Amino acid sequence: MRKLKYIISSVIIVSSVILMQAINHVEQIGKYVFPENTPNAPNPYVYMPDGLSYLSIGRDNKTIIKYDTKTGKELEIVFDGDKSRENRLDQLDGFELSIDGSKMLIYRNKKMIYRRSFDAEYYVFEIKRNILTRLSDDFVRQQAPMFSPDARMVAFVAENNIYIKKLDYKTEVAVTNDGKKNEIINGVPDWTYEEEFTTDVSMSWSPDNMSLCFIKYNEKDVKTYSFPLYKGACNPKVKYEYYPGDFTYKYPVAGEQNSKVTVYSYNVETRKLKNIPLSENIEYIPRISYAFSPERLIVTTLNRAQNRMEIFSVNPKSTVVKSIYVEESSTWITPETYETLKYYPEYFVINSDKTGYSHIYQYSYTGNQIRQVTSGNFEVTDFYGIDVLGNVYFQSTINGAINRAVSKIDKKGKITHLSPEMGMASAVFAPTMDFYVLNYNNVTTPPSYKVYNNKGKELRTLEDNSVYAEKYSLVPTKEFFTFSNDGIIFNGYIIKPLDFNPSKKYPIIMSQYSGPGSQEVLNRWRIDWDCYFAQQGYIVMCVDGRGTGGRGKEFEAVVYKRLGYYETIDQIAAANYAASLPYVDANRIGIYGWSYGGYEALMAVSDKNSPYAAAVAVAPVTDWRYYDSVYTERYMLTPKENEDGYDAGSPIKRAENVKCRLLLMSGTADDNVHVQNTLEYVSALQYHGVLCDMLLFPNMNHSIYHCNSRALVYAKMLDFFNRNM
Repeated sequence: MRKLKYIISSVIIVSSVILMQAINHVEQIGKYVFPENTPNAPNPYVYMPDGLSYLSIGRDNKTIIKYDTKTGKELEIVFDGDKSRENRLDQLDGFELSIDGSKMLIYRNKKMIYRRSFDAEYYVFEIKRNILTRLSDDFVRQQAPMFSPDARMVAFVAENNIYIKKLDYKTEVAVTNDGKKNEIINGVPDWTYEEEFTTDVSMSWSPDNMSLCFIKYNEKDVKTYSFPLYKGACNPKVKYEYYPGDFTYKYPVAGEQNSKVTVYSYNVETRKLKNIPLSENIEYIPRISYAFSPERLIVTTLNRAQNRMEIFSVNPKSTVVKSIYVEESSTWITPETYETLKYYPEYFVINSDKTGYSHIYQYSYTGNQIRQVTSGNFEVTDFYGIDVLGNVYFQSTINGAINRAVSKIDKKGKITHLSPEMGMASAVFAPTMDFYVLNYNNVTTPPSYKVYNNKGKELRTLEDNSVYAEKYSLVPTKEFFTFSNDGIIFNGYIIKPLDFNPSKKYPIIMSQYSGPGSQEVLNRWRIDWDCYFAQQGYIVMCVDGRGTGGRGKEFEAVVYKRLGYYETIDQIAAANYAASLPYVDANRIGIYGWSYGGYEALMAVSDKNSPYAAAVAVAPVTDWRYYDSVYTERYMLTPKENEDGYDAGSPIKRAENVKCRLLLMSGTADDNVHVQNTLEYVSALQYHGVLCDMLLFPNMNHSIYHCNSRALVYAKMLDFFNRNM
């Protein structure tokens, strides 16, 4: 009996020590993960139409200040919530400027709907008259308001219908009246469009202010998805204290019915609606936009398989439709092709990978190619615009897949770099292209934000993050490497402990995301959990396998119709490469991933060649039949068209093969990758007699970050690896 008491006491003491260590890790790791790890950035700013000045919210969050672009000198307080006429505001969340710079839409009490969309209490502010008025007298909250080009009207969405506020007459007109939750949406996208087509508004004003065109989403036949909501301790929902509530919305999984989309035009004078007829084989309309003519509405469309994109020029008055661009692919049309479309008076610019690498093309509105602007074995990853001299500004991988350079190319094809050649650079240009803010960082240099003119002359520094960098001065640095397998060279990075001893054997965690077009191995500054783990005695390694971005369409598209196959081969090859290093303990290799990375972690540990001792999957997809139609079918087609591919790429169907210790974490209110994925996977493990650990975050979405929960994710992960490797 005395011996038993001693054993129990020892267990209690050890458990207490482990608990205290875990609590300490939560506190410490919080400094390394979102939001504490976020570098400083300039306050959000909006250029005035001439680009010579810009507007930004003051530190008091109730003023909007105009600054000189060249010098940064404060020119004037454009809006003061304490001094505006007719209405006052004690705080504001943001603002939007009219095209002519005469008015602003100012909003407060912003409330997120999904990842990008939100509604808020909007006000219209007339700058010269200092008058602040509510946008709507009928609706307290509005969504996606949009000034007409002459700033005399505002179109907005409320309760799934579109309204136009005529500012001169202070009247409010209903454009649609059939909007209904979970049935009809006018002017703003449904969940799937917002998430997968990266858009939060589906309206466009004609240049002559006479017409408003919009997309109507009919989601009546889309199946409804619901998940429970609890009271919870983080931002508690008191009404669900004893009986859980639910969140219900339309979510089409792979192979199921999508929203039916149609384009309408509304005549401001006659108040008449017209349905614009398009081809019957169109499944998606990711974008609509007027292009410098009231008789030229550009409608971008995709078929269901997303391997055929057709762009139409539509005359909304006559409803005459002309096809001006068609692109087809043997795999999928890269989303950036339609996401970065830009329009000019005489032509439009498109970013296409039809030659195997993504490049910039100019096309006339009659559909003729004017020129291919860029070419070569590199990817154009962003297009910024064209100045009055014809110089084209863009971001690319011209200096290697792990780097991003901002450059300009003149009419003769000469390329001039506007950023350092190595590292990560991006830019925000003034409307006139005369000035730009360059954001530059690399693996050892935190983000800096500097203002330049279009000749590349540095004018001033907005933020250099030197104080922020000092906070992490003792953090280990990433080292880049390459290794080859099966004739393919892969990019990777490794993070070692500061006191690294090459004669020791270290446990290693393989971190990855692996999704199509993604990249984790980049020459960028990023402080995250991996830096903290390295300080705890782990080596962290990351390798971008086949399917990831920055290396051309062939490298990326090899995963078509068989997600999880090549990614798993490459991640296991990376783990075996790690095991071959003299300072890695081959018996203590772990793998981690979030979202697609969580999916790939499960695929890798259920492979017959799995070398892993432990794995962590956060918010993983566990069968592509559970995920949304647009994303899944882009790479896999429908389950009916590709049943074998879905089966082979399903972690659930491989659950019995898991031989290592496994931890799963999910938010119960994840509207993106539903917790159903995790629960169904756990059920499959149980069915096959396989043990796992699980941690759920009540009411948390896909990001899991409120109330210090992100720190808990990684503290739990560290505790798990400590126990099992």
